[in-house]
Amino acid sequence: MANDPHISEILVIGSGAAGLTAALNLAARFKVTVLAKGALNEGSTAWAQGGIAAVLEPGDTFENHVEDTMVAGAGLNDRATVEMVVENAPAAIERLARLGVPFNTDKGSLHLTREGGHSHRRIVHVDDATGWAVQEALLKAARANPNITLVPDMVVIDLATSRHEERYSGAGNVWGVYAFNRATNRVELFTANATVLATGGAGRTYLFSTAPKGATGDGIAMAWRAGCRISNMEFMQFHPTCLYNLEVKNFLITEAVRGEGGQLKIPGTGYRFMPDFDPRLELAPRDVVARAIDHEIKRLGLDYVHLDISHMGADFVKQHFPTIHARLLDLDIDMTREPIPVVPAQHYTCGGVVVDRDGRTDLPNLYAAGEVSQSGLHGANRLASNSLLECFVFGEAVANHIAANWSDLPPPPPIRQWDESRVTDSDEEVVIKQNWTEIRRFMWNYVGIVRSTKRLERAAHRIQMLRGEVNDYYGHFRVTGDLIELRNLLESADLIVRSALHRKESRGLHYTLDYPDTLDIAADTILVP
Repeated sequence: MANDPHISEILVIGSGAAGLTAALNLAARFKVTVLAKGALNEGSTAWAQGGIAAVLEPGDTFENHVEDTMVAGAGLNDRATVEMVVENAPAAIERLARLGVPFNTDKGSLHLTREGGHSHRRIVHVDDATGWAVQEALLKAARANPNITLVPDMVVIDLATSRHEERYSGAGNVWGVYAFNRATNRVELFTANATVLATGGAGRTYLFSTAPKGATGDGIAMAWRAGCRISNMEFMQFHPTCLYNLEVKNFLITEAVRGEGGQLKIPGTGYRFMPDFDPRLELAPRDVVARAIDHEIKRLGLDYVHLDISHMGADFVKQHFPTIHARLLDLDIDMTREPIPVVPAQHYTCGGVVVDRDGRTDLPNLYAAGEVSQSGLHGANRLASNSLLECFVFGEAVANHIAANWSDLPPPPPIRQWDESRVTDSDEEVVIKQNWTEIRRFMWNYVGIVRSTKRLERAAHRIQMLRGEVNDYYGHFRVTGDLIELRNLLESADLIVRSALHRKESRGLHYTLDYPDTLDIAADTILVP
């Protein structure tokens, strides 16, 4: 077993916070291969501006953080999972600091900021670019570890399961993945005793999204096709404030701008509208703020609204938001003197592959952690800065469970190689682009911030028509990275729409005009393959 990345003990799909945390925790004992879809730092982690929530302030308690998370999640969270994540948060921060993450400090202790939905200051951060610092520290540690092999530019197509064994079996074990190598345009088989999905969310099913371009729901779609249950996909979080700029599609204006005094106003009149919607004003939970902005944009026919923090003074703004300030100056917007044009954008996938508190999925040898999973932490709406936290806690939980149960994880049997003897190269790449654009547009219009049964049924109808086209295309042509993504994007859109049609109430992030009330009993939406 010389270092062939194709045969390892543990295979991790995704090189963000969840994947690298699992890999680093396992590499003390095992050989680990980490596959990244693009460059190793291209996932969502590097984009996280906000920070990581943890109880560190005197007077704050685990109980407070649990309550804040449950309130944001509109009663749909699993309390035991929330408690586990919250209680493990301070230790996770400590480990990151040891890895060299340069958290901001204030008089010798960690500087904490506050974000919407939190009752205390409890967000540790690195200026306004926390995710980037975390990603760099984790990657540095992974690169230095002789037991970790990092393989970039691998677009995973499907899980290799018992069905792909040379002696076919229906046992449902996961033995690794088939992945498309962007450099060689060939499909390769990677096998392992245990496979960890850390592929992130499905944000790019929407026209406006803060997610990186690779967030096409790959892990969710693959797990579903292989036989895992998927839960709560109707709960798509929309970040209220994404920069409105036709060139720069996904630049996020962090929550903290509102936390530190930013105000939402109507362009032209300068009217501050949040007092009309919620007594918490700009610090109301994200779904409330996003719906208020959506309401004003639709009511007045606007392209965007304004977010204004110029009244706080230039020094304050530059000190608190150096990255955003510099980036906006490049686009001729000076946030110390003028408002920022913003629009809501899809931001986080609260649903995903059903996992238990060890990160185990329904299929043997398959684990999942981070945004790809539905662990019970977020419920119907994610509390700000709990997402990176989930990655660290569940990345470690997965590693602990694999290590403790290693004797129950046999090496893979012989698996069939990928067969492309019956396909040809595509002559019509334009088909992929057209379908991709169409999905993102109807998802934005029909399955966005405010929904109705009629809109959802229209989306479902479009998905049915596209499914035939995409399957036909996939069956006849050699796979490409774009085709794999399109197939997963369509699968993710279908799971979102089916989940949304299933929920006959409005709760958390799912708001429908036909069922505006919230039912007395909170129940997860669970789709069974």
